[in-house]
Parts: sequence; structure tokens; C-alpha cells
Amino acid sequence: MSKTLKYAYYPGCASQAITKEANSTTLKVAKALGIELYDMPKANCCGAGLVTDYDYDLSLALNSRIFAQAEEMGMDIMTICSTCLMVMSTANRDLQNDTELLKRTNEVLACADIRYNGTVKIKQLLWVLAEDYGLDNLKKKVVKPLKNLKIAPFYGCHSLRPSDALGFDDPERPWSLDAVITTLGAETVEYDGKTKCCGFQMDLITEDTAVEMTGKRLLDAKNEGGNCMVTPCPFCHINLDNYQGMAEKKLNLKIGMPVFHLAQLVGLAIGMTAEELELSRHLVSARDVLKESLIV
Repeated sequence: MSKTLKYAYYPGCASQAITKEANSTTLKVAKALGIELYDMPKANCCGAGLVTDYDYDLSLALNSRIFAQAEEMGMDIMTICSTCLMVMSTANRDLQNDTELLKRTNEVLACADIRYNGTVKIKQLLWVLAEDYGLDNLKKKVVKPLKNLKIAPFYGCHSLRPSDALGFDDPERPWSLDAVITTLGAETVEYDGKTKCCGFQMDLITEDTAVEMTGKRLLDAKNEGGNCMVTPCPFCHINLDNYQGMAEKKLNLKIGMPVFHLAQLVGLAIGMTAEELELSRHLVSARDVLKESLIV
């Protein structure tokens, strides 16, 4: 890696409130890898897609306000929330492809003496590791290969779609998370549900359906030989970990599938402890899987 990677860091609301370990672990891992993350203290919520549906122009103004801060910092944005990734990438696509829309949005921002010129890129941690940092560089940092783990990658909808806004992975045949897993020394598990929805979008509408979807994703992975999962999305983690107990009750069977945040998996491979990575915050314990794999 010839230059230091620097990003305006946007963790997202969920990773600062519900899945705090995703945020804290990302900061630790980034520091260990030499990736510099800079706080955006004035950044607002992206709207999580809800504002987009309610008031499109307002959503553009909110997101362009975030982009303008990063642009002023001279950096692209890195987020660890796939929903934020999707919302911001979609807004950025529209603004960059429509000069009149960007002009109208800047007229709104002008009230706060802010301007966005359309130069910022939105990335997530997974993309940074796979492309900007590079798999070869990541492999050099591995001191504790995860060689006995059989990991089911779970990309999550918002890391893959809409593909014309995200533009990194093929939504039907993604490669990045699989590649990071193998770079860390683990075995990837191929299963039907890795690019499908975890059920999160259904949680507030019909919980039974959401829990059923969550259970299906977990069982798909387990039935194909997975002994754990990893996801780059905190909302997917909430469903796959926090709601796993509900899925077990609905299906009347024990699943027992530990689910890692991406940064936690990287942290294990570069020598961090379970305590440092706050694995105890998960509802489904990873201790037995890690002991069997001689990682802890």
C-alpha cells in the first residue's frame, strides 16, 4: 500500500446505539491496519430510507449536507452501515447525474452556507478492505489465520442493491466478502441465502414473517456446513443475532449460529482478543466455535 488511506467516517445510527461493538471494533481494526478514520461531528442521520420515501427533496438535502462536510475535509466517506451506504449512494448517484437537481439542492444548502460539488464517493468497510487497502496487504497482517472456521458470508440487501448506485459487487454473484473471508484463512460456505434479505425490513410490519426469514437464512447457512456467519451490515446483525432466539422458538429447534461483524472477524485474524472485539455483547455466543477452531 503506497499511501495512507484516509476517510471521513460515518458509522451510522445503529452502530452508535444498538450494535456499538461494530463501531468500536472498526475503529480498533482501522488503527491496527493503518487506515485513518476522521470523525464527522456535524453529520446528521441519512434518513435510513424512510425520509426518502416521505420527502425526496428533504432526503437529498440531508445527505448532501453530509457529503459537503466530507468534501470540505477532502475525503471520501466510509460507513459501516449498509443502509446508510444504500441511502447515501442513491442520493449521490441522483445528484451527480442531474445537474439541475444538484443546483436545486445547493439552493437549499445555501441557507446554511453549505455547498456540495458532487465529488465525494461513498464506500463501506468491506469495499475498502477488498479494494482500497487490498487483499494482499490484508493477508500480510494476518497473524492468526481463521483456518478452522467455516464462515457463511451474509452480504445483506443494501450492500448489493440498487446496483446502479452502489456499483461494486454483482448483486447476484458478489465476491468481496467471500474474498476477505478466504484472505483471513477461513473457509467460505456457499448457500442460497447469502444475497437475500435477513428480514429486517419486515420487523416493524409483520414480525412473524421477519423472524421466519431470519431463521431460514441461518438454517440455510448451517445446513451447508457453516459454523458461523459474518455480515458487513449492523441491521442484518441485529436480525441474525438478536432475533435468532425468536427464530429458534418459531422453528422449534436450536440453531446456535454465532454472527460476527466484519471488523470483528478481521480483528481475530490480526491477533485481537475476544474481549477487545467485545464479542460478549452478542446474544449468540461464539466462544465454543472459537475454542473448537483454536482461535481463543
